[in-house]
Amino acid sequence: MAKSWTDGAPAPVALQEHAHLKDPLRYKAKRALLGSPINRHNLSHERLKKRYALGILASDCISSSAYGSEQILLALIPAFGMMAFHTLIPMTFVILAILILLTLSYNNVISKYSHSGGAYIVARENLGRRWSVVAAVSLILDYVVTVAVQTSAGVIAITSYFQSLAKYQVLMCVIVIAFLTFGNLRGVKEAGRAFAMPTYLFVLATFVVFGIGLYKQATGNLHPQSTHHAGMIAFGHQSGLLTFASIFILLRAFANGGSSLTGLEAISNGVSLFKAPEGRNARITMNIMAGLLGTLVFGVSWFAHSLHTTPYDSGTPSVISEISRDILGTGTFANIWFAFMQLATALILLAGANTVYNALPILSANLALDGFLPRQLSKRGHKLVFSNGILICSALAIALIVFSGGSLNALVALYAIGVFTAFTITAYGIAKNSKISKEKLWLPKSIISYTAALTSLVVVIIFATVKFAEGAWLILVVGPLLMISMMRTAGRYKKEQAALTIKETSERATSIARHDVAILVDSVDIATISAVRYARSLKPHKIKAVHFVIDDQHAEEIQEAWVNSDAVNDIQLDLIDCPDRRIANSAVDYAIRKTEKPDIELTLLLPRRSYSRFLGRLLHDQTAEEIAAPISQLKRVVATIIPFDVNNFLSGESVVTHTEHAAPLEAHKPLVAGAPTPAARADMPFTPISHYAEHITPIGEIEWRKRAHVQGRVTSVSTAPRGSAPSLQVEVWDETGGITLNFLGRREIAGLEVGMELRAEGMVGEDEGTLVILNPSYELVIDK
Repeated sequence: MAKSWTDGAPAPVALQEHAHLKDPLRYKAKRALLGSPINRHNLSHERLKKRYALGILASDCISSSAYGSEQILLALIPAFGMMAFHTLIPMTFVILAILILLTLSYNNVISKYSHSGGAYIVARENLGRRWSVVAAVSLILDYVVTVAVQTSAGVIAITSYFQSLAKYQVLMCVIVIAFLTFGNLRGVKEAGRAFAMPTYLFVLATFVVFGIGLYKQATGNLHPQSTHHAGMIAFGHQSGLLTFASIFILLRAFANGGSSLTGLEAISNGVSLFKAPEGRNARITMNIMAGLLGTLVFGVSWFAHSLHTTPYDSGTPSVISEISRDILGTGTFANIWFAFMQLATALILLAGANTVYNALPILSANLALDGFLPRQLSKRGHKLVFSNGILICSALAIALIVFSGGSLNALVALYAIGVFTAFTITAYGIAKNSKISKEKLWLPKSIISYTAALTSLVVVIIFATVKFAEGAWLILVVGPLLMISMMRTAGRYKKEQAALTIKETSERATSIARHDVAILVDSVDIATISAVRYARSLKPHKIKAVHFVIDDQHAEEIQEAWVNSDAVNDIQLDLIDCPDRRIANSAVDYAIRKTEKPDIELTLLLPRRSYSRFLGRLLHDQTAEEIAAPISQLKRVVATIIPFDVNNFLSGESVVTHTEHAAPLEAHKPLVAGAPTPAARADMPFTPISHYAEHITPIGEIEWRKRAHVQGRVTSVSTAPRGSAPSLQVEVWDETGGITLNFLGRREIAGLEVGMELRAEGMVGEDEGTLVILNPSYELVIDK
């Protein structure tokens, strides 16, 4: 066949896009529900401004003011009668003092950890592996309970106004959690905008009620309740506060009131969600949140004390709704504002439940990356959120709602112990860090953090003691079991990793003959080496390794490991962008492009690591079969799965390798007509932003043997094997097509990554029928 245009071959052309797989019904349904997938290169843009961050991250903390004081009264009134209202204010001051102490401590955390400063990260880096697992388990349990508590409280706010709906409380809670799940699966920005407003509505509604209440109190028009209505909790007889039984009751009331401080750690856990500078924005939001929470908690306690507001056994109506009704009184404005107050209370409580969906999935992803939870929890979904974590959180919260019957009083018994354990570990970890680093103001920071740690530990002990029989035992039993499970999972991953580590005995000498083979690489280990060994036995004309990039950091690790491995130093590794994370589509597109000429055949080798039947499916995804299935629709392309039985290797048995071949079909048969270009498929519009953009030529219009100035997204980076002459090939695409930039004499371009935008200029040449630019001048374009 003619090799160049002068031999009579067709004129060289720019790279063109090919047809792609028809979307399965499951993907169509997901797209219909959640919208178009977000390009992974937009991840840095999915950040929150302070006004949205305050709405979605502070709503849990601020909304707890709606029931914290009520929970104190529930413990005090049956024991102390009217004296409970006089005890409420001093106890509120103690809780506010702890709030100030913890806020200062978390400011230290955010200052040190400007990207993610949750209890798990702080403990992992300062206290060690076991303490980090304790912190993680505490937060997981607290987050799940938070969804249940906030949802139940929000539904109670609704039934306080529509009391006929009280019998449907469990059903309403389930519907609310389903709605929250759907909203968060649609992405961070959508969830932020939807759940930011309730915080501001609640603060507005409450401050208006408090303002009217202070005015009436100053003018002598605010009077305590004079009657005891049916359904209110019974008043006990006044007694001394220093008996053993009375002290126990006071501690239980204090533990109830501690629920007012839950959610305080959400901003520290979600620093990575803020726009840059993350640390500064997070600290500002943290301090605003603490100020609002303190004001609201004191306001509710003050008016409950002034009005002698008594809780109801059923929880409906709530104390905050009683306070609002008593302050507002009667009349048109009073009725309208009372309805608005109840709506705002319900909305912020439900938005508080939503806060968990911006913290727990991130925590579970970090745990999965460290091997304590299944790896699937670390993968981003359709909208760049950790979908698996969101779904699991919702399922556990619904189970807890059904188990407790949606009772807020029963759920609060499970509350706070987890988060105060996390407070203790975080404060102690940052205190230890400050003492070791001895940075500016390290001594006062250490004192604050040590004091916060000791105070939180005392609260944990109090809570575990006085709340044990009321439900805290469940947390104290489930917590250790979850810790053991996570440690065993980490041990399993560690053993598997050791089995897959490349050893000197696994490496082999090279012997290249004839055939075209591409090895799909997801990690550099023995399974990959086995695939390389099989590839060599096929006597290929050319062997390439291909990694479809869905995580830039992982791609860099693979590239570094590949370069440093003597077993594969003569095989070229191609990094190909996969912005929509649909690896099967990218594999099919790659196979079609590599078999465009009728005299080329391609074998795709897919290493598959086989694990134990149950744990393997739980801890690892199965992507080899998903890739092989669509490849079987192509002719002159064979997908060969190379199994590596990790389970047998762990047990000491010999590893037997089998191959599974996919039936070939016609390579050029289109699967779907009219497929979009890579830029369009990734939902990333091509937008030149240069001051000389008018000189840029669309790639599809460039001409052979003429200079061209092009700009587009980098979709593939290929480096020549270490044993050959240095060269770097970069594919760049715009809306009209793609072109290869061939840099001879170099192996890398500093700062270049797939997905970036690049501008290049040079003489257009030809290589095997496609246009290339040899050693162009170039510029990396930074998106703004």
